[in-house]
Order: sequence, then C-alpha cells, then structure tokens
Amino acid sequence: MKAILRNLLVIAGILSLGSLHAQDLLSEIGTDEKPAREFSSAAFKSTRLINFHTLETVGPKTLDFRISHRFGPINSGSYDAWGIDGPANIRLGLEYSYNGRLMFGIGRSSYEKMVDGFLKFRLLRQTTDNSMPVSVTLLSAAYRTALKDPAAAVGLDKYYYGIDRYSYCHQIIIGKKFSPGFSLQIAPWFVHYNLVDNITDKNDAFGLSAATRIKFSKRSAITFEYAWRFPNDFVLDKEKYHDSFSIGYELETGGHVFQVHLTNSFGIVENQFLARTTDTWSDGGIRLGFNISRVFTVPAGGKDKDKDKW
Repeated sequence: MKAILRNLLVIAGILSLGSLHAQDLLSEIGTDEKPAREFSSAAFKSTRLINFHTLETVGPKTLDFRISHRFGPINSGSYDAWGIDGPANIRLGLEYSYNGRLMFGIGRSSYEKMVDGFLKFRLLRQTTDNSMPVSVTLLSAAYRTALKDPAAAVGLDKYYYGIDRYSYCHQIIIGKKFSPGFSLQIAPWFVHYNLVDNITDKNDAFGLSAATRIKFSKRSAITFEYAWRFPNDFVLDKEKYHDSFSIGYELETGGHVFQVHLTNSFGIVENQFLARTTDTWSDGGIRLGFNISRVFTVPAGGKDKDKDKW
C-alpha cells in the first residue's frame, strides 16, 4: 500500500512539473506578440491654428462649434478705434468626425457672404516610437460666394453662370510633434477660382504654408503661421495681393480653446487668405482677431475606447 501511495505522489509531482513547464511555454509564446502602437497626440490643440487648418481632426463622435472673428485694420486710426469699429468679418462653423480620422465641416463667413464645406482625412499618424515619424493629413474644400453683382441690374451680372461662384482648395498637411512644447507643420497648397476679375489674372494659385506652436505652460502657447505664394502663379500685379502672416496666443480651458491673434488677412477661409490677402504688416494693415472652439460628444457618452486604435 505504501508503495502505491509513493508511486502516486511521484506521478502527481511529474504532472505538476509538466503543467508548470507548459505554462512557461505559453507565457513565452505570448511575448512574441507585438505591442500596440502608441500615437503621438495633440501636436496642435485644435483643428485650426490661427487661419490655417492644422493636421488635427476632432475626436471620434465629436462635434466642434467654432466662432472666428476679424476686426478692421489697425491703420484705420483712432476714429475707428484702430479697427475695433470695423468693418469686421465673422465666420460660424461646425465640424464633425465619427471615427476621429475622417472629418467634415461647413461654415459661413460674412466677408463675401462665403459658404464653405470641406473634408479632412488623417492619412498617417506620428507614433511615439518614431516608426512613423510624421503625421500626414489631406484637406479638400469648396467655397461659394453669395455676393450680388451691382451690375446685374443692367444685365451685366458676372455671376450669370452659377458655377462662377465656386472656388476650391486642396492641401497636403505634413507635421511633427518634436517635443511636448514644440510642433511644426508645412503644407503645399493649391487654390482654383472658376472666375477671376481680370483677363490677366490666373485661375490657379500655388504655394507653401508653414505653422508652428510653441507651448510655454500647461495650457498656453504662442503660435505662428505664414503662407508663401509661388511667384507668378496667380496675378501679374504683385502689389495687389500679399503673403499671409499671423502671430497668436492660445489658451485651453476645459472643452474650450481660445485663440487671439494679429494677422494681415481679413478673410478666414483658404480661398480668401492664401492667395488674396490684400494688406501687409509694413503698412499697418494688421487686424486683431480671435477664434473660439467648443467641442461636444455626439451622441453623448463616455470616452471612445477605439480613439487611438487606428
């Protein structure tokens, strides 16, 4: 009887050792799986920096309501309170994304009574291990002016054909978050106008824009942006239009992002400021402006578990 018990104990010990060895093998198999990629986040705090689109899109199931305002030029003098009295330009916009990768938006600006709509797609996203060193976002937008031609009363309406009211913009936005406090992006851009004012004007404009955000506190940052128009690709009269340049201050407060800035561009959408900025910093054609962004979860709910899994 003792021999039987002894044999049973030996067998049980062998089985337990085999079980432990099997568990070790299974744990080793698990280590072969590649860890999930971690994406760099918040290179910019909003989908806009000052005037320019950033590489960012809104989060999954997120609606962003935006108010943008530009006052008159500072060189208008004390009678107009250095531009505070106007004339002013205001844009109201809504932007939404279901999955955080493809975003669409619409807006209406008072200047030129411009209605705009756009699609924005995050093609590539920077990873924390630099296996993908940059983010790439694609932007396509269309614009329609609702202005009335004063000459229409005598039968000379330049918008006789409805298609003449439309213009378009396409950009490839390439950016990188170099550190928690510094992000930079560049964007080659193309703008097409179905109608131009003069026979010497070209319908197409090309250029390259750059934008940066320098964070100096937990919720505050200084921002810069500049749009360079390629020479001789838009109008022959270079005295009429100028490059857009802006400096801003950004403050994040909970669900709001507040941006205040100085810019020589009166227009708020791309077909207005990229190729048709009419003022310069050198002659005091600088405007005070601000953007306010407020985001909502639609439909309402908790944090989306798939936010960083694409």
